[in-house]
Amino acid sequence: MFNINAVLERTKGDRWIWIIIILLSMVSIMAVYSATGAIAYKKGVTVEKYLLYKHVIFVLLGIAMIYIAHLLDYKYYAGISKILMIVTLPLLLYTLVFGQSLNDASRWVKIPVINLTFQTSDLAKLALITFLARMLTRKQENIKDVKSAFIPIMGSVCVVFILIALANLSTALMLFGVSILLLIIGRISIKQILTVCAGGFVLLLFVVFLGPRRETYKSRINSFLHPELQHSDKTYQSDHAKIALATGGVLGKGPGNSTERNFLPHPYSDFIFAIIIEEYGTVGGLAIIVLYLVLLYRCVRIVTRSPKAFGALLAAGLSFSLTIQAFANMAVAVGLGPVTGVPLPLVSMGGTSMIFTSIAFGIILSVSRDVEENEGKASEKSSAEKSNSNKVIVGEIPAMA
Repeated sequence: MFNINAVLERTKGDRWIWIIIILLSMVSIMAVYSATGAIAYKKGVTVEKYLLYKHVIFVLLGIAMIYIAHLLDYKYYAGISKILMIVTLPLLLYTLVFGQSLNDASRWVKIPVINLTFQTSDLAKLALITFLARMLTRKQENIKDVKSAFIPIMGSVCVVFILIALANLSTALMLFGVSILLLIIGRISIKQILTVCAGGFVLLLFVVFLGPRRETYKSRINSFLHPELQHSDKTYQSDHAKIALATGGVLGKGPGNSTERNFLPHPYSDFIFAIIIEEYGTVGGLAIIVLYLVLLYRCVRIVTRSPKAFGALLAAGLSFSLTIQAFANMAVAVGLGPVTGVPLPLVSMGGTSMIFTSIAFGIILSVSRDVEENEGKASEKSSAEKSNSNKVIVGEIPAMA
């Protein structure tokens, strides 16, 4: 029989991160509930049915995945990372060749039997970050050795980058940036880091000027830099996102009162932050930003307190990935960047994306749980030693002459 008290007793890790997860999940349900009105109408179903059968189930499943992932000792993810990389590389290649195409981009693979699609780049992010954390930890003693340490690390970063970038440049650039941050934290020399950056830059030029989506990338960059020179259909998404921001005001129109959800192509995923500001105003938008900033701060505390290099690198890589993705999504929504198609972590609608994001949160909390347990043991040991030092051994008092 399900025992909620037993579950709560076994729930460990940073309490603030758990609170942020719950708050973002609640925001997600409310925002997606409102934003899916138009698509539900087109599909001929009610909003309640569309939301309850899909998004809420994935939100609850995501929280369950966070709980399960945080119970597993994070050290096991070192071994899992190697398996993930072996699976990810051919899967990314398969996606480019045989994946389902949307907007001239092959990003999705259909899972047999359950008939669900997922972006292989979501799996690749998790695989590369955990693999880099493992490699940087194991190669610390000879971290500057080119053959045994640098080439495998650089090779994994560049191969994953090019395989993702051909279909999803924005995700590839963010993952590359997180990888460089991990290399810096992992004490890779500046010369080697510059070499990785140079290799990434060459691959970026290849993708932008010779890749299959080169015209799409050029169009989005031109639309962002020179919107006044573009046809209205080129700036359609950003224009309606700006309308949502402008009409939201300070306190917003109120829950469920968005009008731009009927015009934006993806109000429940790519532009959900614009819908949040339209309905909850600048105050609501700032609240979301604060939640992600607090999340980053709590994760940095976990990194600095982790006694093991692997735990610190793992928490750093995953937390940077989540927060960079969040601010990239919000930047696009408010017009500070070109349209990318990056979802808002734990808020945007998306089944498998929600699952992989939840696993990342679970791993961070697993590292946090280990930190708390080690600090608890150290505190108990210190208290015991202090108690022993305060004891006075009293011998027999000699008889008076």
